[in-house]
Amino acid sequence: MGLKASQKRRKIIAFWLLLILAVIWLLPLFWALGTSFKSVDEITNNVLALIPRRPTLDNYIKLFNDYEVYPIFAWLRNSFLVATIHTLLYLILISFAGYAFGVAKWRGRDFIFSMLLATMMIPNVVNLIPLFTIVVDFGWLDDNILSFLALIMPGLGGVFGLFIVRQFFMGIPEELIENAKVEGLGHFRIYWYIIVPLGKSALLVAGLFAFMGSWNDYLWPSIIASVVQDANFYTLQTGLATMQSNTGYEYGQTMAAAIISIIPVLIVYMFVQDKIIEGVSRTGIK
Repeated sequence: MGLKASQKRRKIIAFWLLLILAVIWLLPLFWALGTSFKSVDEITNNVLALIPRRPTLDNYIKLFNDYEVYPIFAWLRNSFLVATIHTLLYLILISFAGYAFGVAKWRGRDFIFSMLLATMMIPNVVNLIPLFTIVVDFGWLDDNILSFLALIMPGLGGVFGLFIVRQFFMGIPEELIENAKVEGLGHFRIYWYIIVPLGKSALLVAGLFAFMGSWNDYLWPSIIASVVQDANFYTLQTGLATMQSNTGYEYGQTMAAAIISIIPVLIVYMFVQDKIIEGVSRTGIK
């Protein structure tokens, strides 16, 4: 009885701690959502209120009407294209690499993978100058359309998604791989017909992280935008920053644009949340 009571107390304490953390995390989101429906006067006089007294859509209407000043649809299009293409290319690369490091047997495999993992300790800021030099040398900043390559390509070397996929692939029974080899399947056919179908949940987890990272990225797109200097080719996060500087912090419109920027990620998560939970549990991520 004492052990059960102790476990019950721990669960209660854990529940309340998680609830407090959830409230702390959600409060800014609810404040931003409420502020996006407030009038200018209410934002000024009732700043901290989560629920507007007189909800209005004026901030959203004004945001979409001022398209020449705030090309919000162009920003959404650019962010969606960059994030989607980046995610697809990233999944192709890490699925091949995950097979090489998690399924195929070759000398030095674990050592090379440990070296790749070690690169995760290097701050991303350290890579900014070399990456910028590379995209300039490739001529990707000479044209506005080519600047999308500068936004998509540099992040394809991320190791975190590879780690997730590799851990999952290593959990696939070796007997299944050996039987496929006995049947005459080569590496590519084993990868395509066995590994990829079984590893869908891990790929979805890695894909979600890649999509969110690309969608929410601000620093690197801002560096590219400083060269391009055409608002129609900004990503959404860069566009939000220019809104704040150009308008003198019109909180209502800025919060409306921020809420719009959250919606695509929420939609993606809603469709793949079951696979994400499965993938996280099976890859051993804590």
